Amino acid sequence: MNADAVKMLPGRYCNSLTEYSRFVTREVNIGDIPMGGQNPIRIQSMTTTDTMDTIGTVEQTIRMVEAGCEYVRITAPSIKEANNLAEIKKQLRQRGYNVPLVADIHFTPNAAEVAARIVEKVRVNPGNYADKKKFDILEYTDLEYRAELERIFQKFTPLVKICKEYGTAMRIGTNHGSLSDRIMSRYGDTPQGMVESAMEFIRMCETLGYYSLVVSMKSSNPQVMVQAYRLLVQTMVAEGMNYPLHLGVTEAGDGEDGRIKSAVGIGTLLEDGLGDTVRVSLTEEPEAEAPVAISLVKRYMDRSEKLKVESKNSEVQPSTFNFQPSTHTPYEYKKRETYEANAFIGGHMVPRVVIDLSRANLKDPAVLGNAGYLYSPILDKYNMADQSVDFVYLGDCLPSFDLPGNLKQLYNYATWKTLKVKTLCHPLFTLREYIEADNRTSALNLVRITRADLDTEAFGNLPLDRSLVFVLETNELHGMADQRIFFLKLQEMELDVPVIVKRSYDFDVVNEEGAIQNSAINTQKLQLEAATDLGALLVDGFGDGIWIDAQQVAAGVITSTAFGILQATRSRISKTEYISCPSCGRTLFDLMETTQMIRSRTSHLKGLKIGIMGCIVNGPGEMADADYGYVGSGTDKVTLYRGKEAVKKNINSANALDELIGIIKGDGNWIEPV
Repeated sequence: MNADAVKMLPGRYCNSLTEYSRFVTREVNIGDIPMGGQNPIRIQSMTTTDTMDTIGTVEQTIRMVEAGCEYVRITAPSIKEANNLAEIKKQLRQRGYNVPLVADIHFTPNAAEVAARIVEKVRVNPGNYADKKKFDILEYTDLEYRAELERIFQKFTPLVKICKEYGTAMRIGTNHGSLSDRIMSRYGDTPQGMVESAMEFIRMCETLGYYSLVVSMKSSNPQVMVQAYRLLVQTMVAEGMNYPLHLGVTEAGDGEDGRIKSAVGIGTLLEDGLGDTVRVSLTEEPEAEAPVAISLVKRYMDRSEKLKVESKNSEVQPSTFNFQPSTHTPYEYKKRETYEANAFIGGHMVPRVVIDLSRANLKDPAVLGNAGYLYSPILDKYNMADQSVDFVYLGDCLPSFDLPGNLKQLYNYATWKTLKVKTLCHPLFTLREYIEADNRTSALNLVRITRADLDTEAFGNLPLDRSLVFVLETNELHGMADQRIFFLKLQEMELDVPVIVKRSYDFDVVNEEGAIQNSAINTQKLQLEAATDLGALLVDGFGDGIWIDAQQVAAGVITSTAFGILQATRSRISKTEYISCPSCGRTLFDLMETTQMIRSRTSHLKGLKIGIMGCIVNGPGEMADADYGYVGSGTDKVTLYRGKEAVKKNINSANALDELIGIIKGDGNWIEPV
């Protein structure tokens, strides 16, 4: 292990669950921009041009660099493209751009060996570099398994030797959907299989005395991705390794969905100090990815500086918590067990959504459109959208219209007591108010609480019954860890009270002219930060509801963001999910246009997962848990999948969407759009 490595207790995947502390990795030189060690978290992306289009690739690379990319990855599917990397690199250098280039390799060791002599880094996928992936169900004896490893070692050794000779770095990039048949036979489609797939190649490199490695564990499912990275770090530390981590959620999609899904996965790991470089995979132009990655990473750069200042200026010792591994399972999902309060929240119910409308115009029922309840003046009734919230917080304000019959209202306790009709109306208490209250007759009693309250005498005096629901708040800089400690302490106390996690954001970003930045900046900032803060808890099974408070962001955006976070963490499904790759030089059709076309006709199929892949490399493997797949298989040709089974091959792209819908209908999974 590198001398600068931070020592961790056995079984840990990060330095601390309670304090922000970056896991220090081995420094790896990639051109003149080193990664890992004490270096900043690096930003990168991947070109979408045909690698043989030299000018197009050079110009797109320049746009990516100017958008903030510190490394640029280019696909090299064959020797022809690998050789052309030299011309691309030459023209970039002539134009004054020294950005390190990374060759992306699948299936073709000979192309990797050419590229490794040209670029600063090569990426290989252990699932298909020299191993086999045919979706076969095979059984390997121990002897056969070792023989396959030896065969792979012989195939892989020439590339390692070239990288050593030329000073080229290598990323060993495991993908959840492209584990080899050999790995699948022994470990299954699991985070453990992903980790072992990479570790086999890492051990081979170390046997050959090669250490310029970066490692990644990508999946389109953020929950699987987070578990795999955690297990990877724990495994590496156990074996005396600390290689840099490349973070990314693969096939995240576009727009709001892509940003939220990326933040849930990447942000959760960054919160625990893991990650040395970030790539956000969006089905958009590659230069649109870097600003999102920068926004994710900047939060931790700012946090590190603030923590240094606070540590220097304060004599107060950081809080400590005796973490017991038996109370927390970071490598597999397990929802925290709670009782079901009023048959509505906790237990086996999906997480609930709260939105604050206390500052809205409560004289107009149309205001509830932001909460997913669409009012029809002609019919004088509400229509529920797929994303309709469960609670509206009205504070001390009373609406002048009737609310929907299935929407629960929250009022501050003092105001709730004055209500003549309390049907569907519930009180929100402070901790002190609840202890001293003379009326706790509501079917649901929500109590605001912080992690610090757990150590107070007041908490010890808290009356407990099955109407109680905590609303967990935090003002800490490392708020996610603060709230996670709360959940771990509840487990230690064996308290099964349901918890709504509340996060508040203030996004008054001022530009050089002193004006507030536009709403688009606030919207993206909310999506990334809330998805990180809440998603990091939800992927570990913590939280029976979420409440996002952000005065500078429109209520409709908050509602959409909340449901997007629940969708990305697989906690509550409210819409169709698209597993869409970010495009690259291998893509056989316009991925952005095709994704929007498919979305326009299938977005009403709530709960269905559709994979949209530009080529076979990102085909049935990368859309590992999709219900249906739309995969480019040639010029103007598409192959359609049901799960991992190709059901219609090489059909004309003009008819492919109609054919896909026909398959969905034939399976009984189609509903007509309203």
